[in-house]
Amino acid sequence: MPKILDRLLLFIYSLSIGILSVIAILLVTNAVPVDLKQYDGNAWIIAAVSVAAVLFLLSIRFFYISIKRDRGSLPSIDQRTEYGDIQISVETIENLSYKAASRVRGIRDVKTRIRITDSGLEIMVRALVDGETSIPELTEEVQKQVHDHVEEITGIPVSYVSVYIANLVQSPVIKSRVE
Repeated sequence: MPKILDRLLLFIYSLSIGILSVIAILLVTNAVPVDLKQYDGNAWIIAAVSVAAVLFLLSIRFFYISIKRDRGSLPSIDQRTEYGDIQISVETIENLSYKAASRVRGIRDVKTRIRITDSGLEIMVRALVDGETSIPELTEEVQKQVHDHVEEITGIPVSYVSVYIANLVQSPVIKSRVE
């Protein structure tokens, strides 16, 4: 929603600045008969035309930005099959990675990020562990699960799975009452 509002505001801004620039250019070049002789010197005319031209060029640039299609906001991985094209969003792959990592016993509070490279997907997993299981074994299991699950479901090669263990899960301490 904020991007739509920003684009709308940019469109209105560029349109209004463009109109004001055209009016200023018409007034300064005497295309519209207005007596501007009451102001002395031609320096202000050159300055006004220059400013109006710069504003007009800026408004054309902003107008172009406001109407161009933004492909960067929807990153996806495109594949071609014999039946047609397939697009898988990066968000989908992040959710698949999350699902695979969350299935590993001892892993909590998983977050994933995906980076697309020429050699395949690079998946970064950030998680908390319970502290009951060996961390090297746990991270190796997470890497294997994420790698195999994402490749199996999407058919996209995974070149690298990085696991970052942020901390231990703080289990609530239960105090027993002894009387």
